[in-house]
Amino acid sequence: MRGLKYIAVVIGLVLVQTAAVQAQRIQARAVIDSTNILIGDQINLRIELDQPNNVTIEFPVIGDSLSSTIEVIEQSPLDTFELDEANQIKIIQNLTITSFDSGKQVVPSLQFRLQYDELADTIETLPAEFFVHSMPIDTTKGPVDIKKPYEAPVTLKEVTPYILGAILIGALLFFLFYYIQRRRKNQPIFVKPAKPKEPPHIVALRELDRIKEEKLWQTEEIKTYYSLVSDTLRTYIEDRFNIQAMEYTTHETIRAFEERENLISQKSLEELKNILSLSDLVKFAKYNPLPDDHNLTLMNAYFFVNQTKQEDKKADQQKDERDGEDVDLK
Repeated sequence: MRGLKYIAVVIGLVLVQTAAVQAQRIQARAVIDSTNILIGDQINLRIELDQPNNVTIEFPVIGDSLSSTIEVIEQSPLDTFELDEANQIKIIQNLTITSFDSGKQVVPSLQFRLQYDELADTIETLPAEFFVHSMPIDTTKGPVDIKKPYEAPVTLKEVTPYILGAILIGALLFFLFYYIQRRRKNQPIFVKPAKPKEPPHIVALRELDRIKEEKLWQTEEIKTYYSLVSDTLRTYIEDRFNIQAMEYTTHETIRAFEERENLISQKSLEELKNILSLSDLVKFAKYNPLPDDHNLTLMNAYFFVNQTKQEDKKADQQKDERDGEDVDLK
C-alpha cells in the first residue's frame, strides 16, 4: 500500500509540473509559403517555436532532406525574438526546400525535445502538405528537338577587346603599306612638316632692308643695285598678285595691273612704273641716275610694298612703323 501511494504522489508531481510548463504556452509550428509549385521550384518552410525563456528546448537537427522526396536547399540560422508576454520568446528558422517528384508531398512532423527541471518531454509540429505539378507535355506532337540556349545580348564590355584589336591590326597594316610605298619611292618614312611660307611683303621688306644695308650705289655698283630692287619687287608681285612679273617686261607687268581693275591704287601703279622703268634704263641703256634717284627709288619700293601688302596687323605691327618715314641712304 505504501508503494502504491508513493507512485501516485510521483505521478501527481509530474502532472503538476507538466501543467505548469504547458501553462506558459509552448507551441511549435511548421508553415510553408505555397501549397502548389512546379516540379523543381523552391519554396520556404518556416519553423516557429514559442516558449518561456526559462525552458530549454532543443531544435530538431535537419540534414539535406526532410524525406525521400523533399530536399533541403538552404537553412538559415536560428533567430530569437522577445514577445510582448512576460518571459516569452519566439525562435524562427527558415528552410528552402524543393521536390523533383510530382504529386502530393508531406513535410513530416518535426520533434522538439523539452527539458524542464527533471521533466523531459517532446513537442511536435503538425505535418505540412504541398502539391508538386509536372510540366504539361503535348503528346500529339511526338518527339521534338531540344530548344537551343537563349542568346543573351552582347555588351560593350565583351566586344571592346575585339574592337581595340581590330583597330590595332588596321593601324599595323596601314603602317606596313605606307612603309613599303615610301621605300619603293626611296623617300624617308617620316617627313618633317613644311615650314609655313612667309607672307610676300615680309620677304620683300627684309630684302629691301638688306639692299639698304649694302649701299651698293656708294661702291659704284649702280646696275646691281637697281637690278636687286627691281627683282625684289617683281618677286613680291608674283607671290602677292600671281602676276608673272619675273618673266614679263615692264610694259607687260604694268598692263597686267591695268587689266585687273582696282587691284592697286593709281598712285601705287605710278610708283611701280617709275621704279621698273628707271631700273630698265640703268640695266639696258646704261643710264646713270642722279644720287637723289637712288634714295627715291628705294623709298618708293618701300611705299609700294607697304601700300599693297595683304593686311595682317599682328604680323606687320612693327613693319607698319616704316610707313611715312624717309629712307636714309647715307
